[in-house]
Amino acid sequence: MQNTKLLLTSFTFVGLLALAGCSFPGVYKIDIQQGNVVTQDMIDQLRPGMTRKQVRFIMGNPLLTDTFHADRWDYLYSLQPGGGERQQERISVIFNPNDQLVSLSGDFMPGVSRDEAILGKDSGTPVAAPVENVEQPKPEKPVKPGSLLDQIQKDVDGVETVPVPTPEPLDTSPQ
Repeated sequence: MQNTKLLLTSFTFVGLLALAGCSFPGVYKIDIQQGNVVTQDMIDQLRPGMTRKQVRFIMGNPLLTDTFHADRWDYLYSLQPGGGERQQERISVIFNPNDQLVSLSGDFMPGVSRDEAILGKDSGTPVAAPVENVEQPKPEKPVKPGSLLDQIQKDVDGVETVPVPTPEPLDTSPQ
């Protein structure tokens, strides 16, 4: 009788331990966010020649600053929705010796915005507006010569483009 009680108690204890390790359906699991949230809007604001302070103002403090590559900042962001697959974004910002922005590399591409996916907003399926509610664009009226709009257009047309400086390759020959 004593052995039966001990055996029943031990089976009950082992069963409860096994049940505690199971994942029950419907149990809420939290989203895990780590790193810097970097959005396409932030990337679009960056321009070549910006200083480190300007980049830090737009992007925030970098997650990684490498001791051996002081001219490179790395921004990492990962999101793992509760029970879902982990998504990771990375961007590297590279400066020249004068502390000016030279280049970017990473997972972001110009003109492609994934902000809603990164920030956790579900874009879902796009909703098309009814055809009858769409306004037709009105033809633009010609600008009067000498007006403010004419002056602004002349200023915009007169802007000269400046090529982005590229870093020179490192000299690998011994001195």
